[in-house]
Amino acid sequence: MGDLHVGIGFRTGVVVAALSAVVAGCGQQDPAPAAPASAKSAEAAAATPTQTDVNRNGVPDADPADGDWPGKMTVVYEDATTPDAVRGRKFMEDTKLLPQLAEDMTTSLKLPYDIPLKGSQCDEPNDFWSPADKEMTLCYEDVANSLDLFTKLGDDDPETSAFHEALASFYHETGHMVIDLYELPATGREEDAADQASAYLLLQRDDDGRFDPESVQAIMDSGRWFGAMSSGAGGEIDDDELADVHSPDRARMFNMVCWAYGADPDDTGDVVAAGLLPAARADGCEDEYAKLDRAWSTLLTPYVR
Repeated sequence: MGDLHVGIGFRTGVVVAALSAVVAGCGQQDPAPAAPASAKSAEAAAATPTQTDVNRNGVPDADPADGDWPGKMTVVYEDATTPDAVRGRKFMEDTKLLPQLAEDMTTSLKLPYDIPLKGSQCDEPNDFWSPADKEMTLCYEDVANSLDLFTKLGDDDPETSAFHEALASFYHETGHMVIDLYELPATGREEDAADQASAYLLLQRDDDGRFDPESVQAIMDSGRWFGAMSSGAGGEIDDDELADVHSPDRARMFNMVCWAYGADPDDTGDVVAAGLLPAARADGCEDEYAKLDRAWSTLLTPYVR
């Protein structure tokens, strides 16, 4: 397997947005909105004496242009003992997935204190942001699950597809992180907002105004993941799925494909002919993505380096 690289990154003055989650169980842990600030939050607040208006997380409420933002995203690998966890950890280490993601966050977002990015054995496929601990966890089992799924789908290169899905999942959890950390408004279900954030963060134009094809493909591969995990076209959706904080997997597939197609039709191809999107939805995807991009740009501009 060749080297795989994160093909994204923010630029000064460019705003940030959203995409999808990897598993139906992903999302925040301990989501109580009134959770007290951590010790690190208090230290970070004390480190910015010129900023008088800070939220409960120690993040300046006003324009933070003059603030001191000492934080970075750090990488932690926890022990792996089960076969799937060992396999997932090896994949993360071989591809240098976590260091690349941590570096992108450190250089792209203003962080008030260090944010751990943990590779962990979770005993289930999952990824999550913890508001209480102010840390993000990517589970080894989630990568192993993606490797198995894309292999079963017959991908020529399931490792690259799994890497793409891991990117999309990380940026979904980053959506949760910024909503919590900066106390951003999330209209509708937060899981849907985090899906949008994932797409926005991945779909950043380069200096020539083009999207990175690898980032576009990451969204498309994550959409295929949701399609494979869903009950399929015409399948029944029970009340538990409809009541879940996440939209049904097939709906999330259509959303993700629509946003990627709306942003960059050339690199996504004929999604209608491929059965990835109904024609009626595809017709409005360009406007849909433009609104998504404008919304998340407005929210994140003060926090982009």
